[in-house]
Amino acid sequence: MMFQVQCSYRRSAMEEIQEARKRCVRVIDRIQRLSEHTRLTTSCARTLLKLSHSELQFLSRFSSVPQLPLSSNIGHLEAVICFLEQTFVTGVSRVCKPIPLPQAIRVHVDIVCILNKSPVWIIVSDRNPKYLSWDNCLKLRVESVLAAARSSQVLKPSSIILFFSRGLQDSLVENLRDEFGAFQVELEFDLCVELENEWINVVEKPYSESVLLEIKVECTNNAVLNWDYASRKESFIDSFELELKNEHEEVNSDDAFSSFVSKLNSVPVTVESDCHLINFDTTALVALVSGISNGCANKLLAAPEIELRKRFKGNFDFVIAQVLSEIENPMHKELSGAIAGKRGIVCESVVAEFKELASLCGGPNENLRADKILKHLMIVPDNPSERMMCIPTTRKLAMKSKVAFGTGDRWRAPTLTANMAFVRAVSQTGMSLFTIEHRPRALTGD
Repeated sequence: MMFQVQCSYRRSAMEEIQEARKRCVRVIDRIQRLSEHTRLTTSCARTLLKLSHSELQFLSRFSSVPQLPLSSNIGHLEAVICFLEQTFVTGVSRVCKPIPLPQAIRVHVDIVCILNKSPVWIIVSDRNPKYLSWDNCLKLRVESVLAAARSSQVLKPSSIILFFSRGLQDSLVENLRDEFGAFQVELEFDLCVELENEWINVVEKPYSESVLLEIKVECTNNAVLNWDYASRKESFIDSFELELKNEHEEVNSDDAFSSFVSKLNSVPVTVESDCHLINFDTTALVALVSGISNGCANKLLAAPEIELRKRFKGNFDFVIAQVLSEIENPMHKELSGAIAGKRGIVCESVVAEFKELASLCGGPNENLRADKILKHLMIVPDNPSERMMCIPTTRKLAMKSKVAFGTGDRWRAPTLTANMAFVRAVSQTGMSLFTIEHRPRALTGD
């Protein structure tokens, strides 16, 4: 009888190890897919792969039957990956690393990202809720993370998100609410991902018992501005709506540019409608009015090479690459989905730079389009977010880009841009930033 019990235990333990190894392999595959679809930076993917391979090596070490329950981190990694796969998570800049702070203070954060347009830190727990205590565990952890968040500058989040994948006792939920003002949030988790037009299940468990809590870092976060944000914002919106109401410009639906611009007027602007805004930087405006994006691609491709080389000089290869890209995938068609149901904003310094570029390098048609698109964008003062301005200014982190992207960050609007060098440089600081990438286009003199 004793022999049967031992054999049963041995099978159970080894089966659990085998299953944990399989879960590790699946997690590694999911990380690689996220990396391939540019949902993760190279640095973030490298960190997660290192942790996953380390866990797999740990599970492969057992030469004898281990004690049950098996001590493994695979559940935690699965929960982190599940979060990263969600469409409401963007701008991931840091995963499973301590946050560097002054005075050598370090706190571990699982994900630094943009969640529903706001910068957040996400803490993931896969521990059995029976073993989570208040005084000796949860309270101290939340206190340290909140203190770090409040003292951080570049990485400062608006909220701390606590994800208990296996649930949390009601008494601890009440303690978090009473002590830190935590409140439960409902997020619709997509438990499948699309791969090669086929939907496959990628989650080992549905997290049906999970608890998701949000703690605001500061009640006045992003409220103390160098100008009266709320009242000025309402004033800009009111005047912008009045200008649009007085516009009697007809839109030619057959013209791709006019059709694109008309989509920027498809929803009303309100003070509360941050989620319906999109910020344009200079590269985006140039790309949208460029002759390449507006019917000149085939004409340029048909022109004699010697003429084009004389015209564009050292930029010949760059322009031809854009022409071929436009023929394969038209700019306005590609970006229509990104701006559908959005209102466009642009800061004053971007407007000034764009007008100067258009007057120096643009042709008559490009300048007409430039005037037209600016009439359909809400021009706002340069007012970059505090966290953006805390990033040191360098050659790759130029002040003009910090102002353009930071103003979008202040308005909680994603920035439409081809300036991926700046986006990568920001990501290397660990700061999360909400952006939408587009392919570059140059002014052609059209």
